Amino acid sequence: MSELSHVDESGAVRMVDVGAKPMSRRRAVARATVELAPETARRLRDLPKGDALTTAQLAGIMAAKRTSDLIPLCHPLPLSVVDVQLEVGESSVEITAAAETTAQTGVEMEALVAASVAALTVYDMAKAVDKGMRITDVVLVEKTKDPA
Repeated sequence: MSELSHVDESGAVRMVDVGAKPMSRRRAVARATVELAPETARRLRDLPKGDALTTAQLAGIMAAKRTSDLIPLCHPLPLSVVDVQLEVGESSVEITAAAETTAQTGVEMEALVAASVAALTVYDMAKAVDKGMRITDVVLVEKTKDPA
């Protein structure tokens, strides 16, 4: 059990102590895909500004800021930037979320939560017209750490 970061040698759950770690500039990028019907993709592309995609973008940013409230034992981080981009393809919406901070621990969870919640928001906003949508491939694409 000691190989898991949030579990001690006896198997008890614990918050990781990052107090002795130096501050670093950290960045993480995550991606999620919403597979949908071509007609649903067309509808999303044709919406005016302030539409479902903007709502999903804002939902992703807000979710990243609340990650430590959603994921037990996740450290609250002072995020310097969260960027969520949505691109509507022929039969999918590709979501890319990037999060950055200068802290003692990484921002992977914030990027993953942002991408996931943006995908869930697209799903929620289009579910009335497309019962076959699927959220797939929620992945961490990049993770960097540089001296502060």
